[in-house]
Amino acid sequence: MRKTQLLNQSWEFQYHDSSISEVNIPHTWNALDGQDGGNDYYRGTCIYKKRFAAPEYTEKERVYLEFDGVNASAKVYLNGKCVMSHDGGYSTFRCDVTEVLVQENTLVVEVDNSVNDRVYPQKADFTFYGGIYRDVKLVTVNACHFDMDYFGGRGIAVTPSVTGKDAQINVKTWVNIEGSTVEISVRDAEGNLCVQQKTEAQLAADKVMAEANLTLPNVHLWDGIDDPYLYSCEAVLFVNGEEKDRIRTAFGVRTFLVDPQKGFFLNGRSYPLRGVCRHQDWKGIGNALTKEHHDTDMDMIREVGANTIRLAHYQHDQYFYDLCDRYGMVVWAEIPYISEHMPNGRENTVSQMKELIIQNYNHPSICVWGLSNEITISTKDNKDMLDNHRMLNDLVHSMDATRPTTLACYAVCGPFNKVAHISDLVSWNLYLGWYTPCLFLNDLWVDFFHWKYPNRCLGYSEYGCEAMTNLHSSRPRRGDQTEEYQAVYHEYLLRFFEKRPFMWATHLWNMFDFAADARNQGGEPGMNHKGLVTFDRKIKKDSFYLYKAYWSKEPFVHICGSRYADRAEKQTRIKIYSNAPCVELYANGKKVGEQTADKVFTFKLPLEGEVKLEAAAVSGSTKCTDTAVIRRVTRPNPAYKLKKNDGKGENWV
Repeated sequence: MRKTQLLNQSWEFQYHDSSISEVNIPHTWNALDGQDGGNDYYRGTCIYKKRFAAPEYTEKERVYLEFDGVNASAKVYLNGKCVMSHDGGYSTFRCDVTEVLVQENTLVVEVDNSVNDRVYPQKADFTFYGGIYRDVKLVTVNACHFDMDYFGGRGIAVTPSVTGKDAQINVKTWVNIEGSTVEISVRDAEGNLCVQQKTEAQLAADKVMAEANLTLPNVHLWDGIDDPYLYSCEAVLFVNGEEKDRIRTAFGVRTFLVDPQKGFFLNGRSYPLRGVCRHQDWKGIGNALTKEHHDTDMDMIREVGANTIRLAHYQHDQYFYDLCDRYGMVVWAEIPYISEHMPNGRENTVSQMKELIIQNYNHPSICVWGLSNEITISTKDNKDMLDNHRMLNDLVHSMDATRPTTLACYAVCGPFNKVAHISDLVSWNLYLGWYTPCLFLNDLWVDFFHWKYPNRCLGYSEYGCEAMTNLHSSRPRRGDQTEEYQAVYHEYLLRFFEKRPFMWATHLWNMFDFAADARNQGGEPGMNHKGLVTFDRKIKKDSFYLYKAYWSKEPFVHICGSRYADRAEKQTRIKIYSNAPCVELYANGKKVGEQTADKVFTFKLPLEGEVKLEAAAVSGSTKCTDTAVIRRVTRPNPAYKLKKNDGKGENWV
C-alpha cells in the first residue's frame, strides 16, 4: 500500500549571497525582507539541498517525489540529474524518481521568484515570497497505481447530483494499467458503507479510466456552515484480483445556483454569501505556514461569522480547503492571473488553471472558479487579454460543468468593459469611500450596473479601508487610517449590502493584514492594513466585532475604542457593537444608560479623569460584558495621528 515520508527536516539553504544555513521546510527567504517595504526585498534564485536515504521499496513499487508548494519556479535535481521543473508557486507537482534513486541521495532544488514575463504573478499588491514553503514528500506506490502524473492530481474525481431525496454519484478514476478493476465505495460521515460498485478500467482519450455511477439514497446534504456534512469515497485498484492501490477523498453533496435578482441559493434556499478574502501569510513567517497557523485563521473566520471565503489570489494549501469543507465555507478559488496581462504568460495561465481544478475538484466548499483579478489595471494589449480570458473560460467549462466562472474587476474597469462580461458571474473590487470620496458612490455604482444589466449576477470581490491599531480620532475622516474610520466605512457598507439582496457574494478585503512590499502606508511600510485582524493575529480591530454583530450567532458585546484611551474632549461618544437587542453602559460602576438598537449602540458620556467602562448585554439566557478604560487629557495624544511623512494615501500602483 501507499507509504508517505516527509522530507521537511534539515535542509541546507544557500542564499543568493552564498551564505549557507540549515533550515526546515516550510521555509521562505522573504519572511522578513518581504514585509518591511525596504529595498532589500530579494527576488531571485536560492538553492535548497537535502541528503536522504532511499525509502524501502521493492521492484514492484514506484517512488514519487512530491512538492506541495514552491514559489515561484523550481528546477529539481536528484543525484545530479534534472528530474523535473515547474512554473507556478502555489500548486502540487511531482514525478517518478524510482530510476534515479540510490542508497544515499542528494536532492537539490533551485527556487526562483525573480521578475519575468511568463510566470504569474508578476505585479500585484502582495509579497511574492520565495522558497519551499509547503511539504516535501516521498510517496511509494505499487507499480500499478492510480494516476499521479497528471497536473498534480490524485487520480479521482467525484461528481454528485441531486435527484429528489437521492443523489447520483459519478466517480471517475484514472489508473496506469489496462485490464484492471476498480472498486468504488461511498461511506457516510460515521464510516458506514452506503454503496459499493466494481467497474472495469478502459482506455479513453489516451488515458485509462474506470467510471462508476452510484445512487446514494436519502442523501445528507452538505449545507454550508449550518451542516457541512461530508461523505468519503474510496477507490481500490485490483489487478487479477489482487489489490494494488487504494485512495480516498472526502466529498459533499449540495446544489447551488446564482440568481441575478435574488442572489446565491444553497440547496434550494436563499443563502446570501457574506464573507472575507484571505492571504496566506503571517508576520515574521511569511507564507511558510504550519497546520496550526491555518487552524488559527479558520477559527477567527468562523468566529466573525463568515460563510464564504475568497482564497486570493492563488491556489491555497490543500489543508485549508479541507478546513473549508469541514466547516462549511463556500469558497471562491482562483489563479494568480492578476493586474497585468503578459502575452508570454498564456501557457502559464492554462497550467495553473488545470492544476487548480484537477487538484481541487472534489472539494464541496469550492463553488466558483476565478479567472483573474484586476487584470485591466495595467494591461496594454486588450485584444490578447480578452482572448486569453475567453480561452480560460472555455477551458474551465470543459473541465468542470458543475461550477460557474467568475472574475474580479478593477475599480476603474467600467460596467461596459468587455472583460466584465466574459465569465458566468462577475464581482468588483471597489473601494468607494476609501480611495475616492463619498461612500454613497457605492449605491450609485451598483444600482446603475444592476439596472443596466439586470440579468448579470453581480458581487463585491473586494472592499475595505486601512486601519492602524495605534491611530485614533473622535472625528475620523477618509485617509486618516484610524480604527474609527474603518468602523464608519464598514458600518455603511454592511447597511448597503442589506438593502441589495441581489448581490450574489460580498468578500471583505481583508480578513488579516498582509505583506505588500510595494506599499508605504500608516507608518509601517511593506504592509496592507485593511484587515479586520492584525498581521500577527494578536489584535482584532473594532471592525471585526461589527461584522461579528452582523454575521455571528454567538452572543457578545464589544466596546469600541479601547485603544483610544487618551481623549481630549469634555464629552465623548462611546460606541458599542453587539448582536443583542439591548445594551447597558456603566461608567465607574454607575449606569450611564440603556439602549435598544440594531448592532450599533452609541452613548454620550461626560469625560473627567479616568473612567472604567463596562458594557452589558443579554442575549437569550447569556449575559455578556466587556470593559475598557479611557481618560480625559488636556491635549490630543500626538501618537494617535498619522504623520505627514508616513505615506498617507500612498498606494502600491
